[in-house]
Amino acid sequence: MKLYYSPGACSLSPHIVLREAGLAFEPVLASTKTHKLQDGTDYYGINPKGYVPLLELDDGQRLTEGPAIVQYIADQAPGKQLAPANGTMARYRLQEWLNFITSELHKTFSPLFNPAISEDAKGVFRNKLHERFKWLDGQLEGKQFLMGEQFTVADAYLFTVSNWGPHVGVDLAGYPNVVAYRGRVAARPAVQEAMKTEGLLK
Repeated sequence: MKLYYSPGACSLSPHIVLREAGLAFEPVLASTKTHKLQDGTDYYGINPKGYVPLLELDDGQRLTEGPAIVQYIADQAPGKQLAPANGTMARYRLQEWLNFITSELHKTFSPLFNPAISEDAKGVFRNKLHERFKWLDGQLEGKQFLMGEQFTVADAYLFTVSNWGPHVGVDLAGYPNVVAYRGRVAARPAVQEAMKTEGLLK
């Protein structure tokens, strides 16, 4: 398999999950600015959407969209328990978390990276993020991870998205459960390995 990624982008989530799953894969750097690979290949020729992540399977099929990719990876290594079994209520709870992270956090962070958006408009998005993280802080009370004691693909995604806070003026220090949770996820060997590969850790 090949994972097309850009350092620190949302592709860090499936990168972490691949390492947690212990699956063999090749990380391929795809610049989100130039839309070129390191060898000059036009990334739009691989993913017409132009963004990461993209997972290329060994049979040549290509899968896009982070929440779909991480569930696919988890299902390739069921023994790792990165996602509950399909058809169970727990699996729908996992999808509930993935949808919350993608729509309420990921997509609310996105405008903050856009230089064309005014500071006033960005303030609206920051306020919305603080509302969401306040709620999330309550949800993490007394829990190791989003689904309880078991680390899942949703945790890889939440960790990745919450990493963006310091870069766009969203201070998470006021959410002690979120801060402690982020520390637990960051300490995982697979997370450390993925971040080192992407140049995010020395």
